[in-house]
Order: sequence, then structure tokens, then C-alpha cells
Amino acid sequence: MGLTSNTVLVLAIVAGVLLFAATVWLWPRLAGRTWRAVTGRVGLLLATQLALFSAVGLAANKSFLFYGSWADLFGQQTGMGKVVDHSMSSRDVKVVDKQQLDVPGGDRPAVGGQILKVAISGQKSKIDSPGYVYLPPEYFQPQYEDKNFPASIVLTGYPGTAENLIKGLNYPMTAFKQAKAGKMKPMILVMLRPTVAPPRDTECVDIPGGPQTETFFAQDLPQAIKDTFRVGDKAQNMGFIGNSTGGYCALKMAVHYPQTFGAGAGLSAYYEAPSDATTGDLFHGDNKLKKRADILHSLKNKQPSGTSFLVTSSEQGEGNLGDTKKFIQSVKGPDRVSSIILDSGGHNFNTWRREIPPMLEWMSGRIQA
Repeated sequence: MGLTSNTVLVLAIVAGVLLFAATVWLWPRLAGRTWRAVTGRVGLLLATQLALFSAVGLAANKSFLFYGSWADLFGQQTGMGKVVDHSMSSRDVKVVDKQQLDVPGGDRPAVGGQILKVAISGQKSKIDSPGYVYLPPEYFQPQYEDKNFPASIVLTGYPGTAENLIKGLNYPMTAFKQAKAGKMKPMILVMLRPTVAPPRDTECVDIPGGPQTETFFAQDLPQAIKDTFRVGDKAQNMGFIGNSTGGYCALKMAVHYPQTFGAGAGLSAYYEAPSDATTGDLFHGDNKLKKRADILHSLKNKQPSGTSFLVTSSEQGEGNLGDTKKFIQSVKGPDRVSSIILDSGGHNFNTWRREIPPMLEWMSGRIQA
């Protein structure tokens, strides 16, 4: 039974209910002060709380897909997978599996497109990361065989998994439906999590003496995409999208690398790298590096280059509203900024699912083949 299966969740809930009932039923019998009575009460309370916490944790994980399997939960998911497709692989991108969209005729790539599970190797950063690539149906159609496509890198939040973007946030299906309805151009989506050195949260920073995460996302990954798929080599051909931590990374990359990314969209993004137990010491006393990781500071000193930005927040429920308004006010022409400000919405999947369709439509209008 998998970590995200309904069966495991139901068993945990049933166990919690039964243990709670047993505690209520047996409590009078364990009311004495003998060691057996005390041990019995402690045992019942611990078992009941463990079952309840397990049920809550499993429900949260099923909703947000922090971990995809038991092996992932216990840190045993280390293998990169077996390469099964050589025709679409390159030096830096190895295709290890394929899946189709659940649409009529989706078993044919020219009808439903295709999702590739890939292993990506960074030549400069020396970072390897798993991910997924969504190729739209047009990519496989004869009339487009000599055509390039726009591409966007899409990042989850921390400590999410790349599967969140497929199962939880529905990026491929949303892009498929939006393109089919004529609301956006067919677009390649390269989906990863920002955690390239798990379990550490590196915040897309080149850490002195540590993981060179910024180099991976800003240089290695775009080059790997261009070398493997039919994507142009200009900034107008590539965007960067993310939610939460991924949104911070998306905006930061678009600010610092306008020659690579023509547009950046940050859903519920924050604007300065945190410093906590998950990040460790990101800057090692380097104040210049710390300022570089401050998006609002960097934006004020950015040479305008025609980059497009999209930021999102909510009047109620999001903590980034104030900084989002500061970001909007700091953008100087010919750079452009757009926003989605909901009346209410928390820092969660439901909010982002409301923002993704218009965001993709916006992105399609900012980058091109």
C-alpha cells in the first residue's frame, strides 16, 4: 500500500477512532495508581495520539504530495531511474519514463501530448535533479516537426515534489485545455522542485562551498532544455514559473538573468531568502550575496531590459501582499509587471489552482517560439 493511497489513509483514520473508543472504554479500569494502570493509560494515550497524528499527516501529504512514497519519506529514494528512451535524450537530459494525459486518444502523443520523466545533469553546477517535461500534442504533429516551441521552467514550493505540479496543481492538463480552447499557445513545461540538494532548502542560491543551485537553474537547466528540445535560444523563448519558494526563485531568476528568461511568474512568492533550520547558512557572511538574494533590492538596481513579471497575492490570507505591492511599484519600464490579487486565498494548492490558468495565458502572451 502506497504512502498516498486511500487505503492507508482510511486505515489510519479507523485506527485512530478505534483507539479513541478503547481509551474511553478502558479508562475506568485503568484508574488505579499501580504501575500497570499508569502504564496502560500512558500506552493508550500515546497510541491514540500517534494514530491521530498519522491520519492528519497522511491526509496533508495526500493533498499536498510532500512525499510520493514510503522510500521518499524515509530518505531512501536516491536512484535516478533506468533510461528507457534514447531518441529524446541528450547529454544532459535522460528520459527514464513516459506517461500520457487522461484525455480521449491520449495514448497517442500527437493527440494528448506526453509527459516525460527525466534526469537532468548540470554541467557547470555538477547538480543532478529529477523532473518532468510536458510536451504538447503539437510537438508530435507533422506540420510542426520543424517548428520551435516556447518553454517555461516550473518549480514547486519547498519541500514539495515535482509530482505536485502534475497531480496536485494540474499544470500539464491545464496547459492542454488552455491551448485546445485557444487561450494560449502550445508550450513546453519543464517541472521540478527547487530542492536539488535534499533535504536542504537552498533557495536557488549559489552557496559558498555548497550546492550551486542558482547556476543550475539559471545556466545548466536552460541550456539542457535548448539542447534537447525544439526551443529557441533567446530570452523571448523561455519563461520561469513557480509557487511559494518556487515563485521566489522564478522572480529572482527573471530579475538577474533577463538575457535568459523573458518572463517570470511568482505565485504567492516571497522576496527575500529566509534563514532557518532548513536553509542553514546560505551566505557565509557574504553581504553582497545576501543582497543579491533580496529581490526588491535587486530589482531597484536592475537595468531595465523588457522583462515581464507576474506576481500574485490575496487581500486576505496571504502574508506577501505588502511586499508584492512594493515589487509592483519598483518595476521600471521597459520592464512590465502584471498581478493577480484575489479577494481571499491562503498559501495553498486551492489558491494556486485559481491562478494557474490566467497565469499560463499571460505567460503565453509574453514568450514565443
